[in-house]
Amino acid sequence: MNSNKPVIVAIDHDDYHAEHVGRTQDGLQFFLTTPFEPAISNSQGCEYIALFKFDLSGNLVDSIIDTIGSRGSYDEDARKNIYLARLKELGDVTYQRIEVKPFSINHNGVEIGLITREPEDEDDIWAVELLPGNYMAFFEPWDSGEYDT
Repeated sequence: MNSNKPVIVAIDHDDYHAEHVGRTQDGLQFFLTTPFEPAISNSQGCEYIALFKFDLSGNLVDSIIDTIGSRGSYDEDARKNIYLARLKELGDVTYQRIEVKPFSINHNGVEIGLITREPEDEDDIWAVELLPGNYMAFFEPWDSGEYDT
C-alpha cells in the first residue's frame, strides 16, 4: 500500500481528545492536550499537559509543557487546575477545526508532538501520531479531521 507524506494534518474539534482545539482571538490556532508516558517495566511513566500554538499556516509558534508527575502519583485537583489555567491563558477562543504541520519538541529528553511515522515497508503507510502516549493517530486523507485512538 502506498500513501503520501503528510504536510498538513486537520484536527476537527470534538468532545474527546480534540475537545480543546480551535482559534484564539489574536488569530492563532491552538491545541491543549495531555500526553503521557505509559507505566511499563521499570518506568513509572509520566503525565504532561501540553499547550501548542500555531500560526494560520500551521507552523508551531509556541509550546508550554507542564510535567505533572508519575502516573497515578500526582494530585488530580492540582492537575486539573493547571489544565484549566492553560485554557484560561488563551482568553476568548473559538473551538473549531485546526490544520497544523507535524512537529516535535524535546521536553526534558522526551519527544512530544504530532510526530510523523514513516512507512517501515512497502505495505505500510504514513501516519502522524500524538506522542508520547500515541492516543491520537492520523492517516490519509490528511484533511479528514478524523483520528484513531
